[in-house]
Amino acid sequence: MRVAVVGTGAIGVSWAAHFLAHGLDVVATDPAPGAEERLRAGVAEIGADAARLSFTTDAGEAAAAADFVQENAPEREDVKHALFAVLDAAARPDVVLASSSSGMLPTAIATACTAHPERVVVGHPFHPPHLVPLVEVVPGERTSEAAVDAAMAFYTGVGKKPIRLRQELPGHIANRLQAALWREAYSLVDRGVASVADIDAAISHGPGLRWAVLGPFANQHLSGGPGGIAHVLEHLGPPTEAWWRDLGHPTMTPELERKIVEGVDEELAGVDPAALARYRDTVVRAVLAAKERTP
Repeated sequence: MRVAVVGTGAIGVSWAAHFLAHGLDVVATDPAPGAEERLRAGVAEIGADAARLSFTTDAGEAAAAADFVQENAPEREDVKHALFAVLDAAARPDVVLASSSSGMLPTAIATACTAHPERVVVGHPFHPPHLVPLVEVVPGERTSEAAVDAAMAFYTGVGKKPIRLRQELPGHIANRLQAALWREAYSLVDRGVASVADIDAAISHGPGLRWAVLGPFANQHLSGGPGGIAHVLEHLGPPTEAWWRDLGHPTMTPELERKIVEGVDEELAGVDPAALARYRDTVVRAVLAAKERTP
């Protein structure tokens, strides 16, 4: 099977490495000068074998040769429309066109596809795709069930954990959940309740550990003891509603931006960002390995 990776920035490089590691042929495309060299260097750094990797600057050529298309262009509607018009014209009618878009709606993306808009989906990964299993599959108004089923099967076949959205929403699911957490984290910083470092510690040494194993509903169910989530909702439902009403509504002012940037600089003073990313990836791999070993 051959996958076209369209756009070879950080997400595209990671996708290419993931597909290669799962035994697929990859034809990558990007019009930027030096894109192929950066792609091959990135794939090598991740540790994937590039023997089955080819490159072209022609997106239509890549799509015409592919059995599945994973697009990773900039998050701009004009760019997506111009690109999907090319992909739609070039790819075989049965080939799914999946966008890695983190927030755009597939219905809007598919308006550029005059031939086969029914095969357009969002296939949103979580960074980095070669490591984090989640993929959000989002159909648009004209997407066929066959395209959704094909995308779900494809991602499952390359070791991902795809979930299907039943409704289009800006930001899909996981980014909206993150945005809810970020909103309150930014508000706490803005109000002087806690430092950036303490908020990071509160998550990474607290609920984040549980969230890496089970989701919010399953964890809440366990916290209810024998009564499960029904007990939690009965006893903590009213206080939770009060907390919701007290959550902040921050505005991204220059002052708040300054507080956040200074807080991160203070928290990570002297820490090499590349080393920090390697630490994160090593721990994530260990967590994933532990989950695989544990029934």
